Amino acid sequence: MYHPTTRVLALLELLQTHGRMSGAELAPRLGVDRRTLRRYVGKLEDIGIPITAERGRAGGYALMPGFKLPPMMFTEDETLALSLGLLAARGLGLAEAAPAVASAQAKLERIMPDQLRRRVRAVDETVKLDAARALAPANNQPLVLLTGAAQACRRVLLRYRDQHGNESVRRFDPYGVALRHGRWYAAGMCHLRQELRTFRLDRVAGVEPLEEDFERPPGFDPMAHVVRSIATLPRAFSIEVLLKADLASVRAHLFAEAGVLEETAGGVVVRAQSDELDWFARQLASMPFEFEIRHPPELRAAVGDCVRRLLRCAEST
Repeated sequence: MYHPTTRVLALLELLQTHGRMSGAELAPRLGVDRRTLRRYVGKLEDIGIPITAERGRAGGYALMPGFKLPPMMFTEDETLALSLGLLAARGLGLAEAAPAVASAQAKLERIMPDQLRRRVRAVDETVKLDAARALAPANNQPLVLLTGAAQACRRVLLRYRDQHGNESVRRFDPYGVALRHGRWYAAGMCHLRQELRTFRLDRVAGVEPLEEDFERPPGFDPMAHVVRSIATLPRAFSIEVLLKADLASVRAHLFAEAGVLEETAGGVVVRAQSDELDWFARQLASMPFEFEIRHPPELRAAVGDCVRRLLRCAEST
């Protein structure tokens, strides 16, 4: 539901965009009745925005001729940040992102000075971002409701479909939301499983706010939890390898979701899950330091196959 202030600003936007509009046109656009519309017009007049009102079939509301809002001023750095932000928003895996960005940019350009308007368009037309794209949710409501509930520490009723399409309903405390490799995830306490869980937003079928509060654990990092959840998903093989290097070096060469890292006296232990040992063998082969495979034994064979393939390639050149 829109806040009254939002509708007042929407009224101003409609009058700036379309010029004169009748009450019969404005009221349904704002989702209010004629009496409320007149009250919104009065609020605009109270803050110094002159509006003309004419009765009759050809009448309506319009901004006073010649009235314009002062241009919105930004520094060069602010203009660049705004332009790149709008551009990046298209790659966030959100429903209806492109038209929303276009609408936001059009509104800003109407009140920007010419020089800033040209800079925003230059970024939009010449800069390309390699943004990961995922299956977007059917709509943005889950993201809006879950972020609002996380901020207010308010529990929700979550309807969720798993990878097989089976739907479940659970009470959920959303601690935070994270975007990882183009997919949106909500992290928090699942009361159905009584443990911390991660849920993909493109599989959320519905979110219903509840009148129940929760307390978020101090310092909870939703991104770190999402990364760990992905790394520990059960797969065909459980892997444990000792990498003979320090933690900083391992993190520089192994992407976060590859496994859970534990620094020990002999090096860094990687505990991982994988469906393809050949793939994990290639990750190990790319490491610039020695390693020791603890289990499974099949991983040793996969590394051996990888080494022999590399030797064949080297000898054939």
